[in-house]
Formats: sequence, structure tokens, C-alpha cells
Amino acid sequence: MRASRWSLIAWPAFVVAGMLEMMVFAVLDPETLSLLGRQMQWSRSTVYSLSFLIFWCMFMLCSAVTLQLARPASEVNADLAHPPARD
Repeated sequence: MRASRWSLIAWPAFVVAGMLEMMVFAVLDPETLSLLGRQMQWSRSTVYSLSFLIFWCMFMLCSAVTLQLARPASEVNADLAHPPARD
């Protein structure tokens, strides 16, 4: 995948994941979270970091799917007929 596509996927996802992180943890305390009915013994920074990475990955997936669906049919069909050379 080209670098420009990665920037179209990763950068907006990073920004939105950061905003969601702030909104979620403005109302939730990481120390009160439980997993499968058991209190988690993780530090606040661990919960913040893991949740941010999960949010970021999910938004990158959303951005990638949106970019793929926005491609014109002629471009998709051209890729199928003539696969690009490996870099």
C-alpha cells in the first residue's frame, strides 16, 4: 500500500482515537473497570494506552474500509486485471 494511503488511514484514525479516549475517560475511571467479573489490577496508564491502541486500530480499519469502498470501479477492475508489481 502506498504511503499516501497509509497517511489517509492512520492520521484521521489517530486524531479520532485521541478524542474518543478523552471522552470515554472523562466519564469512566480506569481503576473501577472489571474484566469478566473480576477487578483489573492494571495501572491507569496501562488502561489508557491499551484502550487508545484498540480505538486507533478500530478507526484505522474503518478508514481503510471507507477508502476501499470509495475507489471507482474502473480502478478496482484495473487492479484485478493487472496486479501491481511488488515494490
